[in-house]
Amino acid sequence: MTRYTELAERYGTPLYVYDLDRVAAARQDLLDALPEPFSLFSAVKANPHPEVLRVLAEGDGRTCRAEISSLGELAAALEAGFDPAGILYTGPGKTDGELHEALAAGVGLFSVESPTDLEHVGAAAVARGTEADCLLRINSASASAATSIRMTGRPSQFGIDAETLGEVLPRLRAVAGTRLVGAHFFPLSNASDEDSLVEEFRNTLSVAARLEREHGLPLRFVDIGGGFAAPYAVPGERPVYEKLRERLEEALDETFPRWREGSVRFACESGRYLVGDSGSLLTRVVNVKESRGRTFVILDAGINTFGGMSGLGRLLPVAVQPEGPEQAARIADGTGLSASLVGPLCTPGDVLGRQVDLPDVRVGDLLTIPNAGAYGPTASLLMFLGRPAPAEVLVRGGAVVSATRIEHRRVEVAPSGDRQPVGGGPA
Repeated sequence: MTRYTELAERYGTPLYVYDLDRVAAARQDLLDALPEPFSLFSAVKANPHPEVLRVLAEGDGRTCRAEISSLGELAAALEAGFDPAGILYTGPGKTDGELHEALAAGVGLFSVESPTDLEHVGAAAVARGTEADCLLRINSASASAATSIRMTGRPSQFGIDAETLGEVLPRLRAVAGTRLVGAHFFPLSNASDEDSLVEEFRNTLSVAARLEREHGLPLRFVDIGGGFAAPYAVPGERPVYEKLRERLEEALDETFPRWREGSVRFACESGRYLVGDSGSLLTRVVNVKESRGRTFVILDAGINTFGGMSGLGRLLPVAVQPEGPEQAARIADGTGLSASLVGPLCTPGDVLGRQVDLPDVRVGDLLTIPNAGAYGPTASLLMFLGRPAPAEVLVRGGAVVSATRIEHRRVEVAPSGDRQPVGGGPA
């Protein structure tokens, strides 16, 4: 019996298994790949499980800061031990209530997407008798990498269009309750290779330096975004960027010659890279059926279990690995099939992969979706059709340290004036 089959027998399926040692290794690999003064933000949305976040927050030396975009993520980050003064609050739709609670909790930095977003932050800060440090998120007009998921250079709810900055900057400087301390960029996700990643960072640094030079954009802190690659729901190894530190230092020497003196502080951010290869999703075959010449393998895990990227059209196709000696023997026989992997939901959209190459699977077989540590249950249609959430088991040093399941229940909603702030304490 393999480790996964043992855990599936104990906790049932669908089941997520997260290896916290792999989370710690990914964090260390990425910190080692960045110049020593760089900060590293962990995107809480990638995996907000409290035990995963604790690993990312731990350490006496260089460690992660939290990047959040909701009060729920703020509560998770605080519970995990992140310093609120180091938290970056992002997102295009921050409400007045969220801003008041974030400021009350001590959040130290806000990324703002528009002049009105900055004004909302300023109004909340003035109401609390304080000032908020803010980064202007910049939607650059240019880009470098030709592949990967583009996050800039087009009309977007994210960021201030770079070509309009000179026009709007006087208005931004005048917003009471705010201090403009720098810029935030996020041009791409999942760069195809290290060269593409470096060229995108180099382009971002050039844009930041030009905006400072041409428009007087205050730059005490610059978040140059992410783009670190990691396999997602398919076999593969997370890359280790052996030359990134050296090449980033060269780019910084060219664009910000005094950066080594601390004239500007820099940061990167990552979600999937930090947590993706820590997780595996275990699922059992419920049924195998034929329909008009096509084979459908029906699993007990669907888009309600692993559906965040599927809903965005960014997951297909997953790959699965069989578990157990009987299945291994069938693989050795060389028998297999090409089939659609579908979940148990009553919707034709519950598809995890089409024309996926599989061994000769049978009802009851246990399959593993690898590299599934990011965008799992909390990025899925978790409540659809009322099915229970998958269990989540965390291991460290080979031992189970936690086994939980998210439960949903209806509660009475108090009038807004009676609601408790984050943490349940006084405002």
